[in-house]
Amino acid sequence: MIEPRRKIASLDPVWDQITIEAQQAVQDEPLIGGFVHACILHHKSLQKALSYRIAAKLASNEMSMVVVREMVEDAFTEEPDLVEAARADLMAIYERDPACHRLAQPILYFKGYQAVQAYRVGHHLWTKGRNDLAYFVQMRVSEIFGVDIHPGARIGKGVMIDHAHSVVIGETAVVGDNVSMLHSVTLGGTGKEEEDRHPKIGDGVLIGAGAKVLGNIKVGHCSRVAAGSVVLEDVPPCKTVAGIPARIVGEAGCEQPSISMNHMFGPQD
Repeated sequence: MIEPRRKIASLDPVWDQITIEAQQAVQDEPLIGGFVHACILHHKSLQKALSYRIAAKLASNEMSMVVVREMVEDAFTEEPDLVEAARADLMAIYERDPACHRLAQPILYFKGYQAVQAYRVGHHLWTKGRNDLAYFVQMRVSEIFGVDIHPGARIGKGVMIDHAHSVVIGETAVVGDNVSMLHSVTLGGTGKEEEDRHPKIGDGVLIGAGAKVLGNIKVGHCSRVAAGSVVLEDVPPCKTVAGIPARIVGEAGCEQPSISMNHMFGPQD
């Protein structure tokens, strides 16, 4: 007697959820059906969807979408960690951004997420010595998203760049895991110095809107940089800094500032 076929558990519940949300979006608003199908429903995996989405954004008269998409897919195949990082970034946004109600939203609409995934492809090319192609990716990310991340910068997983407008991250900057930052953040140098000249941001750090962290300095893990601050010196772990130039104004206020997204500080800190 042949046993009834058992339903096989999904191998990718995150992607399954994304496709369910995409189907619901089309049902709710048929006018975006073509857009949602092109970006999500025509694909069988997050990797394929991201390859299409990045290529659609970065393609130009100078480089066709077909060529860009092949470049992105090759990067994902050669370095599977890129897709793992994309998943971690996606979950970070879903968990931290109150404006994100569905996993499909960042893929479809959020330029911060899209810009970081495109940067990751550029960084992959940079590590392979394909610098000119990496510079092309940087140029297109800057032109399309208003985000300028040098392909030599190193950025960890679970990163959220909210709004993302006018974010600048320099060549030798290092950003740890589970970092959150808002728009107009600069991780830059202090002049014309060469070699290692950009900030090193620890895990779990929260950087407020318009903050500037300049020079080869360290911001310790789970610290907070208040909006509009200019940081020119090392920041110890688990502290809050504010001002121009930034000074320690209290403790971080919680164990994971980048997850709580609490920008307020006061006597309780």
